[in-house]
Amino acid sequence: MGMSDLASARFGIAPAPAGLVLVQELLNTVPVVSSPDLLDEPPTAQNWLDQAVALWAEQTGTEPTRIPLGRDDLDALRVLRSQLKRIVAGEPDVEAPAAHGALRLALSGDGRLTSSPDGDGAAWVVSAVLGEIYLAHQHDTWRRLKSCRNGTCGTVFFDRSRNNSGVWHDVHVCGNAANLRASRARRKQREQV
Repeated sequence: MGMSDLASARFGIAPAPAGLVLVQELLNTVPVVSSPDLLDEPPTAQNWLDQAVALWAEQTGTEPTRIPLGRDDLDALRVLRSQLKRIVAGEPDVEAPAAHGALRLALSGDGRLTSSPDGDGAAWVVSAVLGEIYLAHQHDTWRRLKSCRNGTCGTVFFDRSRNNSGVWHDVHVCGNAANLRASRARRKQREQV
């Protein structure tokens, strides 16, 4: 699998753990300076989804599957991405319509309960993403999925810090710039006194 085909790889960040990687991938499909919106055209979106689902399957121990996308599916994915971006950034929209998905539950002979996304195209992706968010809430990892505090960045990353205090997707890129601006502002304020 070519890592360059994954949305988060464009930002040089590590994938979120387990199934949360699919949520992170969807959120990072946004356009960046040198790359288009990965959900803009069906071929680009399909290539991204194939790679993201393969990584998701690998990290969750499920069988990889190909989910064909049509042009109409892209609108639904962009709407979900937009809604989740606001939520992860701490700016939920209570007026936004609720996203809906369906999961198939299965009970194995040894008593293990498993779930799998249901539907085709965007419906499958929405189901998978909502299912992973549900599991992340159950395992208390949802709060670690964050949007970079640098206003011009917004990359979604998984905060691996011990005390969940990370605010930048890359402290050397976004963090240094913010700290330098803050330092200059403090120095300027001291000089004015």
